[in-house]
Amino acid sequence: MSPAHPVTHSNSDPRKIMSENVSIKTLNGYGTTLAAVIHLPEGFDASKTYPAIVVSHPGGGVKEQAAGLYAGKLAEQGFVTVAYDASFQGASTGEPRQLENPHIRTEDVSAVVDYVTTLDYVDSDRIGAMGICAGAGYTANAAINDPRIKAVGTVSLVNIGQMFRNGWTNDVADADATPLLAMGAQARTTDVQGKDNPFPLAPMREADAPNEELRQAWEYYHTPRCEHPNAPGFMTTRSLSQIITYDAFHKAETFLTQPLLVVAGSEAGSKWMSDDLFARAASKDKSFHVVEGSNHMELYDGEKEVTEAVSKLGPFFSDKL
Repeated sequence: MSPAHPVTHSNSDPRKIMSENVSIKTLNGYGTTLAAVIHLPEGFDASKTYPAIVVSHPGGGVKEQAAGLYAGKLAEQGFVTVAYDASFQGASTGEPRQLENPHIRTEDVSAVVDYVTTLDYVDSDRIGAMGICAGAGYTANAAINDPRIKAVGTVSLVNIGQMFRNGWTNDVADADATPLLAMGAQARTTDVQGKDNPFPLAPMREADAPNEELRQAWEYYHTPRCEHPNAPGFMTTRSLSQIITYDAFHKAETFLTQPLLVVAGSEAGSKWMSDDLFARAASKDKSFHVVEGSNHMELYDGEKEVTEAVSKLGPFFSDKL
């Protein structure tokens, strides 16, 4: 885990859980292998079976950041958890590097579920999934497609297509995102000519942040708060070609039937996307927990905020899996 701010930022106690680095070969047609960490609960006994939770990282993140933090804390509550790096990112394989293709990222969630079903100590009928930020959107999309996922949790959820179409606070019309499609298409042209085309997923400089919430995004990814060498904070610009028309909640009204827990900060500019999933999901068993006073980023690593989120996620998954 990358270093966090003293006192105010949270970390798992490594004495309580065991972890193991593993490689997960996907069958997604792109031939990628995912780098992952399995967290095992205290007192783990390989002769028993446990419920499992797949944890997906934010756009631009890696498993050593928020996903690993939540995976560790949920393992402390008795689950086998897996945090992993998305295809093309972190320590996972795939070219071009830093591709953020939402369809592949959704498939990655199910690829980790594939792997978890091969573990003798996991009950394949008790697999849940959660994610943070864009990882939460991908988790919801995966659950729509994959009924092996029996319960879904989201934290600071972002539907990456909505965010790029409609802006952080939902004040941009779909049609106004058309120039981004042109940028993605142009980047594909220049990519084949060998040009590098980075596109920031969080502000690359503090001065680029339009508000305090997104200043914290810069701080999270680019200072000792939680920076990591495998998380450069940008994606390939060609990714826009897939992102702009993507809806992580497509057909949620019909097929997202699993129990659902949505967690969002009351002060998060992104909260409208959590509201949208909650309204659209067909789940008969769904709940929404608002962390009062928290913004989007504070639910990544704020000690108080993460503790409150996990205090809801742990019992939710215990009850539903």
